[in-house]
Amino acid sequence: MSTIITSDGVSIFYKDWGPKDGQPIMFHHGWPLSADDWDNQMLFYLGKRFRVIAHDRRGHGRSDQTDTGNDMDTYAADVAALVRELDLRNVVHVGHSTGGGEVIRYVARSEPGRVAKAGLIGAVTPIMLATDRYPGGLPMSVFDGFRDALSRNRAQFFLDVPSGPFYGFNRDGAEISEGLIRNWWRQGMSGGAKAHYDCVAAFSETDFTDDLKAVSVPVLVLHGEDDQVVPVDASAREAIKLLSNGTLKTYPGLSHGLFATHPDIINADLLAFIEQRDHA
Repeated sequence: MSTIITSDGVSIFYKDWGPKDGQPIMFHHGWPLSADDWDNQMLFYLGKRFRVIAHDRRGHGRSDQTDTGNDMDTYAADVAALVRELDLRNVVHVGHSTGGGEVIRYVARSEPGRVAKAGLIGAVTPIMLATDRYPGGLPMSVFDGFRDALSRNRAQFFLDVPSGPFYGFNRDGAEISEGLIRNWWRQGMSGGAKAHYDCVAAFSETDFTDDLKAVSVPVLVLHGEDDQVVPVDASAREAIKLLSNGTLKTYPGLSHGLFATHPDIINADLLAFIEQRDHA
């Protein structure tokens, strides 16, 4: 397995496929998953001659099951360490949900020349938790419920989420994919319970307002209008107001896991954004 060791001694697993002189795209997964969540996108862009990279966030997947450092600043620092190790430049960073927060925190602090563009899919930005500034967010009781369910029976909780709201499989007439549900559970259960518990605060309470304002590279914001996990009005429609070079596209009827349920649509829109030359 390909890994790097961070400054605090944590082993981070990553995949690095494709031509080393190709345009790099780095994918950042959501909670509580792993780099495997991007299998479809990795293969799609590999077929387009891109260099594709994805890592398992600390505490997730095949990376070390950390009991400390499970916060957004450390996640972004881990990304920076991997980027430096692979000497990646002119990278397009694509993040889903928690990974979208990780992307924007990293990009806002990145070294010149490292980042070309960013894509946020169902991202938690600017903040999931309801605050005075963002009253449309979710109450703390929602996230307390996440922590309670995880503590009581993580295995069952990690079946309930993908079976219900994550992919919209709880909607009437939904085309349910047993494979997606099982793969979500598999990825989740391969990570560490403590890291998953801590990450709830990271994805819900981190305020990305200043990060969004600081980013000048082109950012594509994609979000399902029927996202039951990260509601579009409190996230994408707020985040776009803070981006100086952002483009928002929403999808009627699509869920939080829209890139997995409708990869043909999302892959095509991301590809058009990546290949567009008049954004910079």
